[in-house]
Amino acid sequence: MQATDVIVIGGGMVGLTLALALEDSGLKVAVIEGQTPDPELPSIPDNRVSAINLASQTLLERLQAWPSQKERLGPYTDMEVWEADSAARIEFSATLMHQPHLGHIVENRLLQQSLLARARHCAHISLHMPARAASVSVSEQGAFVLLDNGTPITGRLLVGADGARSWLRDQLQPGMVEWDYDHSALVATVATTEPHGRTARQIFRGNDILAFLPLADPHQCSIVWSCAPEQASERLALSDAEFNKVLSHDFDLRLGRCEVLGPRMAIPLKARFSQQFCGPRWALIGDAAHTIHPLAGQGVNLGLQDAAALSQTLATLHGQGRDIGALSELKSFERWRKAEAATLLAAMEGLKRLFTHPHPLVRGLRGLGLSLTDRLTPLKRKLATHALGTGGLQPRLSTPEKN
Repeated sequence: MQATDVIVIGGGMVGLTLALALEDSGLKVAVIEGQTPDPELPSIPDNRVSAINLASQTLLERLQAWPSQKERLGPYTDMEVWEADSAARIEFSATLMHQPHLGHIVENRLLQQSLLARARHCAHISLHMPARAASVSVSEQGAFVLLDNGTPITGRLLVGADGARSWLRDQLQPGMVEWDYDHSALVATVATTEPHGRTARQIFRGNDILAFLPLADPHQCSIVWSCAPEQASERLALSDAEFNKVLSHDFDLRLGRCEVLGPRMAIPLKARFSQQFCGPRWALIGDAAHTIHPLAGQGVNLGLQDAAALSQTLATLHGQGRDIGALSELKSFERWRKAEAATLLAAMEGLKRLFTHPHPLVRGLRGLGLSLTDRLTPLKRKLATHALGTGGLQPRLSTPEKN
């Protein structure tokens, strides 16, 4: 029997961030993860990437888990958003916020590797990897997990950080609000004839939302092409040459001709929002608690801030000698993170509907709105603040130092 304080189901980016953030709390953490990430990075960057904003970078740097491989990090200093066949557009620059950059495009595998390397040197973390939870139970007295290798673990709090199809959430049955976006995200890595100039770009074309995210190589981008599922299937079936033509055209040849590198894949998109983020002896964070449309690239950042917020809550409770697993003590965390997630979920749903609505009047109004916003510096600065992750109530670990 292994006794610990916090049992984390899921050793991905969010689960490992929580474990590391508890280093100075005096709490012991067990992390359970079914797969050990491949230690080797492919020569072509992975399709699965995240746009890590300033708040999340600050958090990871303080945890000493920011990736050291600068040749795999894609900093971006500018953002451009426009609508096809329209003059409507908006641009953001890091200089507007007096920052060196707006964020970084980072491969998910690289970030997990960096977090895992740091976790392996932390005495307060016990890693069970690869291993899966075979059964769990929670009661007022504590949490119990039996691993598939027969190892029993007891703790005071059970945390689900095991992704959008969370196994733990299925066991706990907290109730879910969910709806299908009727979109799939086609992701791939592409080479472009024109350099990306460290600019993240996104074009709205009818029901399609196409983003080009700049990678470390000045002529490589990660694309996220949100479109109807049947259209995603058709584009996956195209030859590389045909796909390159369609992609270059639909991106208005903004970066010249495009050439797909490596495989393409499509991911169905669905919104999820757990009716409870916590209960007696358990809590959900990251995609286990909520998933949103990727059009603003904020899903991973939201999950990382969940981890920072929960670590702050638990450290405070433990420092005051209070019960870290009592529902009454976890309610403040739930209110905090539910508000942040609900706000972002509603914003993404509103943007998707606004930009994919076909009515000419709506098209004219959104064009006017984009053009006005682009001219109003105070409003642009406010939007940029949210993109940086420095708006709203931030966990202490994620709050950048003031100059």
